[in-house]
Amino acid sequence: MATKPSEQQFAQLVKEQKSTIYTVCYMFSKDEDEVADLFEEVLVNLWKGFQEFQGRSNPRTWVYRVSLNTCISADRKKKKHRKTIPLTMDINLFEDSDADSRQVQMLRNRIARLGPFDRAIVLLWLENMSYEEIGQVVGISTKNVSVRLFRIKEQLKTMSEE
Repeated sequence: MATKPSEQQFAQLVKEQKSTIYTVCYMFSKDEDEVADLFEEVLVNLWKGFQEFQGRSNPRTWVYRVSLNTCISADRKKKKHRKTIPLTMDINLFEDSDADSRQVQMLRNRIARLGPFDRAIVLLWLENMSYEEIGQVVGISTKNVSVRLFRIKEQLKTMSEE
């Protein structure tokens, strides 16, 4: 007879993987409230699947997979149902004017223009996960990860500044 997962075990998992969950949520939205909503939705989905998980795979891999699937689904729903008009301000408190900051922002903007699946792969690669781990998270072969990352890098290089 399998034991039921305890809230304490779940709380420990969340405590250990909180930055992973936040990183994925932040990759899909820069709006603080939306990131918080995504984070909560990921927690709900983790809780729903926690009993079935129970250590059958690497916890980090499982949390990444649930987080990515949750954020990708939310991203699709958002694009389907909502058209927004951006609020513009005359000042950007977060803008740095040095060359490194501009380059990081340029890369971030280009990554944001990728599709959700490719964005997920880049995120995992930037988190220094191995190709094998990335494949486990997104459900593709290690070789496919290698090919996709090569194509994504080429795509990022050729993107214009829009």
